[in-house]
Amino acid sequence: MLTSERNELLTRVGAGTPMGNLLRRYWMPIGGASEFDTMSIKPIRLMGENLVLYKDASGRFGLVDRHCPHRRADMTNGWVEHGGIRCSYHGWLMDHTGACVEQPYEGIAHPRPAKDNCRIKAYLVREVAGLLWAYMGPQPVPELPVWEPFTWENGFREIVLADVPCNWFQCQENSCDPVHFEWMHDNMSNRLRGSSENAAPKHLKLKFEAFEHGFVYRRVREGQSEDSRYWTVGRVALWPNGFYLGSHFEWRVPIDDENTLSVAWFFVRVPKGREPYVQGAVPTWVSPIRDAQGRWITSHVINQDIVAWVGQGAIADRTKESLRSSDVGISMMRQRFFAEMEAVAAGRDPLGVIRDPHAAACVALPNIARELNTEGITLAELGNYPLLKQRFVNGFQFHYGQPADVRQAFEQAMGIARN
Repeated sequence: MLTSERNELLTRVGAGTPMGNLLRRYWMPIGGASEFDTMSIKPIRLMGENLVLYKDASGRFGLVDRHCPHRRADMTNGWVEHGGIRCSYHGWLMDHTGACVEQPYEGIAHPRPAKDNCRIKAYLVREVAGLLWAYMGPQPVPELPVWEPFTWENGFREIVLADVPCNWFQCQENSCDPVHFEWMHDNMSNRLRGSSENAAPKHLKLKFEAFEHGFVYRRVREGQSEDSRYWTVGRVALWPNGFYLGSHFEWRVPIDDENTLSVAWFFVRVPKGREPYVQGAVPTWVSPIRDAQGRWITSHVINQDIVAWVGQGAIADRTKESLRSSDVGISMMRQRFFAEMEAVAAGRDPLGVIRDPHAAACVALPNIARELNTEGITLAELGNYPLLKQRFVNGFQFHYGQPADVRQAFEQAMGIARN
């Protein structure tokens, strides 16, 4: 149980708050580069700030205040040029650094128009692995980590976004809570298939360990031994707001105090014999979380998680919790966040910030499926990997709503014949 004051520290992310100051020390995934194959400007809200993400005519991405510094017009109604984004109201042109590079009428009326007080708020944007990343913190800018899976070859990748109407922290706590797999995913899925039994293998043993990039949790379930990679390697609650499960990442990016952008990046290696496979643009799509009648979608893995997160309320009231032994990882995560907020307040780098460009170029993580992802298997061997077959080959089971063209591209890459 936490006090309301401690809960506020964990959940408030606005500029100047302790958690807001901490999270701004990290690069955050904010979308997919392929979104800009069909558009050039996207309104976006991040950590309580209204911004506009754009790709200018030269191919450079920018992330700036949503409102023009002249008369506060909405920049999403403007257009992009080679030099940046132009406001449609009076034509002021802003570049990716936030500088005003052109004021059309002032350039006529005054040979040297004053631009000193006309900057717009701007943040850095970079592209890695098909994802767009933003840095909203102070100088000096840390290195953007290139996680090892981003360097893997011969794989089909896709990016899935979802808007989740609750605070980011209850989403992130999910990544250090292995027991929920037994109930929220296995037993719940069994019920959706018509079973009346709680037949999922029970959790028998849990272990949580901190490391330089977050926490590792290990588990043993009925039918497994301590030789299983779920125990010897484990899964990663990736600091500060990610989850890494061996073949995919999930991030929970605060939109504001009561809304979260879920960003997931998936990799499936093509079967042996289909190399080399070189993917073009990484497809990005948005997963619905409610059906046409407004009911929560519960058929897919992350949609099930979302139902649990939003069910805790817009901001979970942790003063009313009753934590138990399965929640050791939750307590460890909270205490680490409190410690890292104090580190930032004292002027120190928090956990996981990388300053060495060589170290950031390929960052390895504990991986329960390394050989599967880097060496591959034949198409005939897929039956020996039930989770891979169930959640990818037989249909994409992580998020509801995979577009038909993305599914078709996946099947073509994998060499799967359509029925």
